[in-house]
Amino acid sequence: MEHILPSSLTDLTGKTALITGASRGIGEAAAHLFAACGAHVIVSSRRLETCEAVVESIRGRGGVASAIDAHIGDVASMDRLFQKVRDRGFGLDILVNNAAANPYFGPMIDMDLAAFEKTVEVNQRGYFYCTVQAARIMRDKGGGAIVNVASVNARRAAPGQGVYSMTKAGIVSLTEGFAKELAPHRIRVNAVLPGLTETKFASAITGNADLMKMMLKLIPLGRSAQPAEIAPMILFLASPAASYITGASFPVDGGYLA
Repeated sequence: MEHILPSSLTDLTGKTALITGASRGIGEAAAHLFAACGAHVIVSSRRLETCEAVVESIRGRGGVASAIDAHIGDVASMDRLFQKVRDRGFGLDILVNNAAANPYFGPMIDMDLAAFEKTVEVNQRGYFYCTVQAARIMRDKGGGAIVNVASVNARRAAPGQGVYSMTKAGIVSLTEGFAKELAPHRIRVNAVLPGLTETKFASAITGNADLMKMMLKLIPLGRSAQPAEIAPMILFLASPAASYITGASFPVDGGYLA
């Protein structure tokens, strides 16, 4: 294998990256960073107008991006997404599974099945099906990289987020399973485990002063993360810098799991 020069370690020029849940938060931060490193970024989320707003921002900074709306909890919507990827001739080198659902916050014994099913449909079935579809394209191209955004909850279940934590633990196992099966096709699969991050998704915690006081005591760095602090690990795992890394999970959590 030829040596990779430092300047090219995170160079994604000529690569196409699909990022789900990219209209805000961690996904949006990753979309901007990937584009800044030369990738053509397919920004995907449920609402087309929010995807297009991110695309416009990326293009305004000189990047290349396209918008395709999709709901990863809906199989038909996923089929349309990947058909559009094929029809537009984009190809696919990188997938970032980032879209997630957490419709319920509270005791598991009080959780109704509708909320349970939505959480599983998005966080587990969605990640699985999106990975299958993307990996088939990558296999035909000769390789690629998949990064699953899980959570520190995958390793340490949180009160009030039991089922969400369960699905995130499943994503880690899914990552390891796909990594072993897809390695012969030169497709790497890894996971990022973000800690508490300032996003709308985490507002049930970050917007609650009492919960935040409790949580910050558990984080050695003493603060929550910004989405832009999670995105570099996603970039690293998708880039040539991580060419010998697959099946691994990396916390970005301010020391929470230490």
